[in-house]
Amino acid sequence: MGDTDLARVTGVLLAAGAGTRLGRGPKALLPYRGRALVEIAAETLLAGGCQEVVVVLGADAQAVSAGANLEPYRIVLNHDWSSGMGSSFLAGDAAAHANSHILVALVDQPGLTVSTVSRLLVSHQPGRITSAAYSSADSPGVLRRGHPMVIDAGLRPAVASTVYGDAGARGFLRQKPWLVDLIDCSDESTGEDVDTIEQMHRLL
Repeated sequence: MGDTDLARVTGVLLAAGAGTRLGRGPKALLPYRGRALVEIAAETLLAGGCQEVVVVLGADAQAVSAGANLEPYRIVLNHDWSSGMGSSFLAGDAAAHANSHILVALVDQPGLTVSTVSRLLVSHQPGRITSAAYSSADSPGVLRRGHPMVIDAGLRPAVASTVYGDAGARGFLRQKPWLVDLIDCSDESTGEDVDTIEQMHRLL
């Protein structure tokens, strides 16, 4: 058992992108199981064990707020969303209580399950980063780091200091890979993001 029962965990859902490559507006509003993708993703974080969820909106934020039921969650607007995911990460991190661990998730990951969130929280150890990891049919048994990931409260300032552009926490993870615990979540999903029309059609 990790230390997440001793410290609060804030789910930070990055949902600010414009979905330009898909050409269907913000990914947050893509339909999934009869609801907006952002709505289901936020609900999954809360049900998985996060005490609160911060949803970071940016592109067409007003339309996303109108098109999804986000009342149970805290909404943060990233006015600099076009600069890349890094600014959304920083906005969500700043909104979380300083003593909270944060669990960072991406809105365009429809395979995210309550079990995956719960597994990461239970596995988390003090002073560590706990990341979901996935194997593929092409490389069975070889895990690739993905999302979500739990960033320990004590590491948040150091991680935030490395964030820029579209890289998110990637710079810190590459600098200090020994602090990252990979948790195999391949039995739950592929960890795939929605970036193409073909992938989008799988949602429908």
